Amino acid sequence: MPTTFFGWVGFLIKQYGGLFLTGTGVTLLVSITGTVFGFLIGLLVAIARTIEPPRGAGSVRRGLLRALHMLLGAYIQVFRGTPMIVQAMVIYYGSMQYMGLDMDHTAAAIFVISINTGAYMAEIIRGGIISVDKGQFEAAHSIGMTHWQTMTTVVLPQAIRNILPSVGNEFIVNIKDSSVLNVIAVSELFFQAKSAAGTYFRYFEVYFIVAVIYLVLTLTVSRILRFVEKKMDGPDNYVIHGSQSDSRAEIVVSRANEEEVQKRWNK
Repeated sequence: MPTTFFGWVGFLIKQYGGLFLTGTGVTLLVSITGTVFGFLIGLLVAIARTIEPPRGAGSVRRGLLRALHMLLGAYIQVFRGTPMIVQAMVIYYGSMQYMGLDMDHTAAAIFVISINTGAYMAEIIRGGIISVDKGQFEAAHSIGMTHWQTMTTVVLPQAIRNILPSVGNEFIVNIKDSSVLNVIAVSELFFQAKSAAGTYFRYFEVYFIVAVIYLVLTLTVSRILRFVEKKMDGPDNYVIHGSQSDSRAEIVVSRANEEEVQKRWNK
């Protein structure tokens, strides 16, 4: 048997590498799927919460819209105000005890992460929508666009770029917080680590390996998201030819040479 720390680390990786890989795969599955579904839930909730009653709307329509806003607000407060581990226990065991549902562990994990993430995403996306200039809403409505058309074609493309760092941060949080789902026997990374640690009672070495795996996952995701952000920023250099006010206008923008921009503009 090994006698040193790194000797035990190598031994445990050799013995339980398959378990660690399986757990990592399940962790990525539930975190990616849950984040995607949570984003879609948050998107719908955020759009619904920005709907204002049109002028001349009746009291019934105003009352229904207000009730919808209150219901969505309650959903956000409940799922942001309670820990995911408690939500998992209530949803999984509550559905089993009172509804007779025998949910699949992985499906239950995805459902819990989705509705939990949806509550956070709703506020993140609403903040992104608010960050878009109000004049663009008014311009879209002035040409006859509906609220849904305004959101999907004008506002959301800008808002999503603004909130991308926050969305990425939520994904990273889900990768780490998926570890709490071991309480409903989801075979993610932390659950598999408990099995490996209990065999030889080498808890420190096993959880050191797990910590490194989580760190690699989060750093990799951070780099990928940063690459996506740069792609969405567009090229550093671009040219705009022509102008409604001056047909001779030619603007060449370069972040590396602002003096050249000024010279060309003066010409």
